[in-house]
Order: sequence, then C-alpha cells, then structure tokens
Amino acid sequence: MSEHGGRRRQARRDAITIEIGYALFSAAFAAAVLFGAVAGPALLFHLPSTIETVLIRTGYVLAPLVFAARVVSVLVGFRPDASRPGHVHPYS
Repeated sequence: MSEHGGRRRQARRDAITIEIGYALFSAAFAAAVLFGAVAGPALLFHLPSTIETVLIRTGYVLAPLVFAARVVSVLVGFRPDASRPGHVHPYS
C-alpha cells in the first residue's frame, strides 16, 4: 500500500517539476521574443539615439514583466485533480 502511495506522490512531484520547467522555458521564450520585437529595430538599424534609447529601455522593462506574468499564469493554471488523488491534470 505504501509503495503505491509513494508512486502517486512521486508522480505528482514529477508533474509539478515538469510544469515549473515549462513555465520557466515558455516565459524566457516569450520575454526574448518581446525584447527582440521592441528593442530589435534599435539594435539592427541606425536610428536616432533618443529612439534607440527608448526602445532598448522599454525592452528592458517589459521583458521581465512578461516573464513574471507568464510564469504566474502557467503555475496558477496548474491544478492537481482533486477528484482522483494522485492524478494530475495540468489544465483542469
């Protein structure tokens, strides 16, 4: 009996670990895309210095905010299924 319960707990821990990894990876990707979209033109093209500074600083400010928002939204959406102990359904 304890071995079966131990497997359930291990499966739940594994699911949580995977969900955290997914949250971090997808947040890093989203932040990088946003930074590239906002600051990319300033890094690729010769623009007036004021515009370059504004674009790069905006990218620096928005990228961490998007990262945090994505991590929170993924992890808040992750709920273990209460109706079946040990069964984890990530988007219920």
